[in-house]
Amino acid sequence: MSHSHGHDSERSIKTAFFLNFGFALFEIAGGIVTNSVAILSDALHDLGDSLSLVIAWFFERYSKREADAKYSFGYRRFSLLGALINGFIIVAGSIFVLTRAVPRLMNPEPTRAKWMIIFAVVGIIVNGIAVLRLKRRESFSERVVFWHLFEDVLGWGVVLLVSIMLVFREVYILDPILSIIITVYILINVLRVVKKTVAVFLQSVPGELDIEDVEDDILTLDGVRSVHHTHIWSLDGIYNVLSTHVVVDDECTRDEIIEIKHKVKERLEKRKIEHFTVEVEYECEMCGMRAR
Repeated sequence: MSHSHGHDSERSIKTAFFLNFGFALFEIAGGIVTNSVAILSDALHDLGDSLSLVIAWFFERYSKREADAKYSFGYRRFSLLGALINGFIIVAGSIFVLTRAVPRLMNPEPTRAKWMIIFAVVGIIVNGIAVLRLKRRESFSERVVFWHLFEDVLGWGVVLLVSIMLVFREVYILDPILSIIITVYILINVLRVVKKTVAVFLQSVPGELDIEDVEDDILTLDGVRSVHHTHIWSLDGIYNVLSTHVVVDDECTRDEIIEIKHKVKERLEKRKIEHFTVEVEYECEMCGMRAR
């Protein structure tokens, strides 16, 4: 991720925060005026979004710090921390919304549909601008925030359709049904991102890479006899890291080993592995890790 993109992301997140926070306050008033649990539910989500945006901005900014003696790989994983915190905030908020909306399925309350239309139109515009500011999402933290804001746009679109229906027919149960559908949809997508984030935290192999495939590719090089103890993980879901042991012919010269390492580097870079450590061993060497 480039330095300029980092600053663009920070500016986009800050702009999205002010838009989202201001609108969340507007929504709270609107939910009270319209007596709409769907709008109050979205107001809660937008407050959660605002907190998420602040957290995302802080950790994205912090993750750009250069490596030092304490964090030799740099601070990239702080972006993951921000994504996890945001994910748990959204999950908690979604559960709270469901506890408010489900009881209304049994006892629907009247809503002011015409006011709901006004708030829905404003919601689509405000959240749409915030989404556009975050359209170039790369880190998990940005993805969590982007998905929530994008789903808010979809949610307000549904609110608009339902409120238009309520103008012509007073089917008030549509309001809690709408709230539950929006909340469950948000919850499912955020949990998917959280699952991927946890996998990166636990240093799983990135989904687009396969260890056996990488080892087989290296084995096609002249002079390479075997490859073992290969590990691949990601620091932040974008920056991938690899370490491996490459066994070469006992007759390989210094220049030939340098050439093998150069070719290994080329093949790994094509797979978007930015940082790697390759230990070269002769066949006659004993390595306790070969059998692992």
